Amino acid sequence: MFTGIITDIGTVRTLMKGGDLTARIATAYAPASIDIGASIACNGVCLTVTDRGGDADGWFEVTISAETVSKTNIGGWTEGARINLERALKVGDELGGHIVSGHVDGVAQIIALREEGDSTRLTFRAPDALARFIAPKGSVALNGTSLTVNEVAGAEFGVNLIPHTRQVTTWGQAGVGDSVNLEIDTLARYVARLAQGDTP
Repeated sequence: MFTGIITDIGTVRTLMKGGDLTARIATAYAPASIDIGASIACNGVCLTVTDRGGDADGWFEVTISAETVSKTNIGGWTEGARINLERALKVGDELGGHIVSGHVDGVAQIIALREEGDSTRLTFRAPDALARFIAPKGSVALNGTSLTVNEVAGAEFGVNLIPHTRQVTTWGQAGVGDSVNLEIDTLARYVARLAQGDTP
């Protein structure tokens, strides 16, 4: 589990395609603190560490299945790309965002971007099947970042980014047309199912 609070910006160092995709990601995390088998959210996708570098060269590797590539924006990763990173939540950690599983529900697209005072307003188009789970003042995880929804109109929704968020994540590089990983709030999913009379 994660919180949607980004703790590092990693850089995709290499991409090796075989039966699956292996990515080596440079990070400021101390290599000795990364366990093989640990989970790290990479742009919001929970991935398992399969290898790591030494103290002088901070990196870790993850193996990504074709299914995960097809359901996320990982297919658009290139060597040198910067991605949001978050380590798994530990018992006793502060829950600063909201509960995020790292299981991406779909890919949304940035359709508008404008400055509003010191903040930036982004408008996204979500997949139609996910739109009903997104509500004003609710939470979403976008590229792994916990954000609050401002408004919703059909499959479109908007969020505001304060300058701090743009500085400590990859959102400072965002542009219209970008595809982003979308994870809807787990609570919203259960509420929607209960409203339909379904058993979660």
